[in-house]
Order: sequence, then C-alpha cells, then structure tokens
Amino acid sequence: MDWQYDGWRTVYGSAPRRPPTPNGIYLELHGGPFDGQLLDVAGWTPDELAGGARLVVPGDRTGPRAAYGPDPDHPARWSYRGNEHC
Repeated sequence: MDWQYDGWRTVYGSAPRRPPTPNGIYLELHGGPFDGQLLDVAGWTPDELAGGARLVVPGDRTGPRAAYGPDPDHPARWSYRGNEHC
C-alpha cells in the first residue's frame, strides 16, 4: 500500500497499541471511530478486501460494529460507512 508511516498511527486491534511492523500490509481507516488507525490486511483474499470490514468498537463488544470499506479514490484506505448491528 502506498503510504508512509508518520510516527503516530497505531494498528487497529493491537493491545497495547503498537505501531505497524515492516512485514504487515496496511490500509488506513478514514473517518469514524478508528480514523487514522491502520488495519493489517496481510493474508486477506481479494474477496475479503472487496467486502470491507465490520470492526468491534472497544467497550461495545455486543453492540454495533463500525463498517469500513474500500475507497475507490484512495486505494490505500478504507472509509467509514457507518455502524451496522450484529
């Protein structure tokens, strides 16, 4: 993916929060609760990438998920689509 690590972004789902690793493949999350975080998509299939992701919002494990999907204008990022209920 075509982005440059600027020292402040963290990887979604990492605990404790960690910076990206050199062997990861990352998409930038744009908008919504995870704006600016990176999502490691190493190992994802083309179909999985095309389908986007419904990410768990911390502290709300049984509630809605934050939906992100491909941004046709920016191939290295996924944009927030809103919340989806489980």
